[in-house]
Amino acid sequence: MGDTVAQPPKTRDKAFAEFVLPEVEVLLRVAMTLTAQPADAEDLVQDTLLRAYRAIDRFDGEHSRAWLLTIMRHAEINRHRRRRPHLLDDPDADLDRLTAVGAEASPEDVVVGESFDEVVAAALAALPDKHWEVVRLVDIGGLSYGEAAEVLDVPEGTVMSRLHRARKRIRTQLAAAGLAPKPKRSMM
Repeated sequence: MGDTVAQPPKTRDKAFAEFVLPEVEVLLRVAMTLTAQPADAEDLVQDTLLRAYRAIDRFDGEHSRAWLLTIMRHAEINRHRRRRPHLLDDPDADLDRLTAVGAEASPEDVVVGESFDEVVAAALAALPDKHWEVVRLVDIGGLSYGEAAEVLDVPEGTVMSRLHRARKRIRTQLAAAGLAPKPKRSMM
């Protein structure tokens, strides 16, 4: 048998109350930036708290916020993966259909119209998970690079690099759909 012995429920409850419960407000704030929907944020916090309770025996008592944010990040990645396949049924078909946007449509019609939303949704869905997370935290959630780096447990420079790459991919897809200027080719 392993060296780790499960703590009795009373000890486990005490550790949970000491290390986890004081961070619930922070978890809810971060969950809102990750999900943008109050009900989804509450579900994510609940999932995080449940996972933390189950794992409290293995927690060393240091850096509880970082530990909890890591649990939350992994829980959200798993939730996102479960939802993602239906988002990617055939993004190329959507892009082909959207390139047929008529020249007679005003810029306002294009931006406000469903086609723009569909292209943006397809561009976001096509991003690798690590790029999507950064876009969701910084561009959608409004976190600073430093805050996003803390949530993702990566250096701030990594957040900036991933965000740059993600924005470039999104611009490319918007340009391919005729909804943004074509990128200039660099002379290298």
